[in-house]
Amino acid sequence: MFLHLDYYVTESSGHNSEYNWWFRKRPNLIKKYCTHGTGWNPGRYAYIVKYYLKQEKHWKEDIQKWFKEPVSLERGHEYAASIINAYMGGEPFQFNGNVTNNGIISNLPNQACVEVPVFADKRGFNPVHVGKLPPQLAALNNISVAVEEMAVEAILTGDPKLLFQAIAYDPLTAAVLSLSEIKKMVSEMLRKNKEYLPQFKKIG
Repeated sequence: MFLHLDYYVTESSGHNSEYNWWFRKRPNLIKKYCTHGTGWNPGRYAYIVKYYLKQEKHWKEDIQKWFKEPVSLERGHEYAASIINAYMGGEPFQFNGNVTNNGIISNLPNQACVEVPVFADKRGFNPVHVGKLPPQLAALNNISVAVEEMAVEAILTGDPKLLFQAIAYDPLTAAVLSLSEIKKMVSEMLRKNKEYLPQFKKIG
């Protein structure tokens, strides 16, 4: 993506291939781009579900083993401790954080969630103004935002057609399925999960 879109992708593991339509549409592309050189979400079907199911029978024993070893109290690589320390008056800390887009990225919708540089200090969280994204990056991000907004609206209103339309615009879904196939899939998923999604009185 860096070679073709001119900017480095910070989410550069196999997980990134879930956000666009270029890599998971054919088995040969999955093998080439997703299954090698990454330890996270490498393009295999139901990867994370299988990972959790594999731990289902022995997670309690694993935790007991962890607690038998001394626990290091040194600060790790996660952001939380540094953020809390900065907010409580310690050294300011810069990280990439998710914030509401109030004009921070000018060619993405306002109120969308965006990930931008943020400075944490005792005044709070101070996102850095980014401005306009290059058009090829704005296009990619705007599609994701539109899909998410349609999906949220569909869930809140119980509109099965809007839910189908959201999923139809999902890049990974659109890469491998036709509109009629997507509609059939969504109907099947709604039927299967009707007890968890009672707001959908009709199934499209």
